[in-house]
Amino acid sequence: MKRLLPVLGALAWVALSGCSIKKIAINSLGNALASGGSTYAEDDDPDLVREAVPFGLKTIESLLAESPRHRGLLLAAASGFTQYGYAFIQQEADFAESRDLRAATALRDRSRKHYKRAVEYGLRGLELDFPGLRDRLRRDPEAALSRTSKRHVPLLYWTGLAWGAAIAISKEDSELTADQYVMEAIMRRALALDEGYESGSIHDFFIAFEGGRPASAGGSLEQAKHHLERALFFAKGRRAAPLVTYAETVSVGRQDRQEFSKLLEQALAIDANQAKELRLSNLVYQRRARWLLERTDELILE
Repeated sequence: MKRLLPVLGALAWVALSGCSIKKIAINSLGNALASGGSTYAEDDDPDLVREAVPFGLKTIESLLAESPRHRGLLLAAASGFTQYGYAFIQQEADFAESRDLRAATALRDRSRKHYKRAVEYGLRGLELDFPGLRDRLRRDPEAALSRTSKRHVPLLYWTGLAWGAAIAISKEDSELTADQYVMEAIMRRALALDEGYESGSIHDFFIAFEGGRPASAGGSLEQAKHHLERALFFAKGRRAAPLVTYAETVSVGRQDRQEFSKLLEQALAIDANQAKELRLSNLVYQRRARWLLERTDELILE
């Protein structure tokens, strides 16, 4: 009987706490999925990743339905939908546009939906520490973000990046573009807290943001060049993204053929296997670099 009592007690605990055990199991699986992004990042087959990611994203969403406050899953959803929306939907739209405008438009509509979903997950993640943040952001974004710290940078980055991507392809959506000041504040806060995050990736955003707008709209080629230099400093020759982004925005804007070709060739010369954690990103951006080079005469007329 003395031996049986602990067993009966344990069984009674299990019966009474079944929901808790389910929650523990979901959170454990969520932790594993949330920390498994490097598996995709290190892959050398972008097409394989493109086919695999949707299942992973829907699995994350299913787990979030059961554990809606799981910080790791919210971050994984925000980053996952942003990356998939750009690398495998929006970029395909760019590639398709010259031969099938209708298909390209449909793909951009899909990518916009992914970005909006990413923003929602990112804001949910931030509101775990700052309840009511989204409402305060629209009133005074700088004040609303003032209590964020370095540990919030991943959520700030992916939320702001997704928001910016959605705005960039939705110029006709006045409601969405009206939030540009909020998105900019989020990205500037992330930059101020940790400019070296993800090997300088926040600077990539500001290359496009500053270099892709005319001075009359607040853009600055000088600032774009500064962000390129900082991105390259943190990348240490391992990332193609800042080179491709600068070539596509600033070099094309200035119609500088020599600089355009030089930067893209420099991006293509990067060994994608040099840094495994950056392999997939480099392969995606190198594909874009080749596509841009093929369109040199179309993009740069001088």
